[in-house]
Amino acid sequence: MISKNSKIYVAGHKGMVGSAILKKLRRLGYNKLIFRESSKIDLRNQDKTYKFLKRNKPDVVFIAAAKVGGILENINYGADFISNNLLIQNNLIIGSFENKVKKLIFLSSSCAYPVDSPRPLKEKYFFQGKLEETNAPYAIAKLAGMKLCQSLNHQYKTDYKTIVPCNLYGENDNFDLNSSHFFPALLRKIHNFKIGKKNYVEIWGNGLAKRELMHVDDLADAAIYFMLSKTHQDTINIGTGKQFTIMHYAREICKILNVKPKFKLDLKKPNGMKTKVLDISLAKNLGWESKISLKSGIERTYHYFINNLG
Repeated sequence: MISKNSKIYVAGHKGMVGSAILKKLRRLGYNKLIFRESSKIDLRNQDKTYKFLKRNKPDVVFIAAAKVGGILENINYGADFISNNLLIQNNLIIGSFENKVKKLIFLSSSCAYPVDSPRPLKEKYFFQGKLEETNAPYAIAKLAGMKLCQSLNHQYKTDYKTIVPCNLYGENDNFDLNSSHFFPALLRKIHNFKIGKKNYVEIWGNGLAKRELMHVDDLADAAIYFMLSKTHQDTINIGTGKQFTIMHYAREICKILNVKPKFKLDLKKPNGMKTKVLDISLAKNLGWESKISLKSGIERTYHYFINNLG
């Protein structure tokens, strides 16, 4: 039974997802929260990770620690994406199992779905086909973590869930134009136009690829909801169920920032999957739905950006 006095470890608490989960747990009154800077514990080191878990004895573990990045990062540094993420998640999952952690929530990614899966993407489509090449290194690592959780549940009756979010955005995102995902990159480019650094906004590819986008605080809400849930489902899609083109998101940001830039398409850059929207009927049937509108989410994210990075 998880209570406000349960010991909860959030791995990756400085990242966008981990910080949102930690903030939500604090707001809800959980008072035995465990977190460490990556400078204090290297989760790629098995011995140090196992000793940390043995010493702290958490009841719940959230795995939000990962090496993440956009398309070019995956293409150029694929070995780092596979090796670092496999080490981090394997050490945390097996270390949690060996230290009798009651509940574990593993954060996967919608990019782990096969590229040719029917839309919307249902949980049963995992492991059924070829991956999108532009993010395959990251996806392969996530699939391994999902299968490890499933296998432990099957073999040892653990309660280790994988939640699969759609594209996320929000506070503490990475806004670096060389390594970020599409939304924070768009926000920074449009901001640069607004303040006069650029006289146009560049869009990668043709701008027609469709993506589902959800504010990270909705994901944090879902992660804690399923921490408390008694469902035996071990893989659950988390999203809004709505998808729009990259160009649509660019125009929505422009509305919030009150600008009308000229867009330039860089057709030499990859588009990624043509469409990627999750089937969220399982999460809905289990009682969870997203709450934050796109307009509200963009406003909150831009407020964070200009106060911290702009």
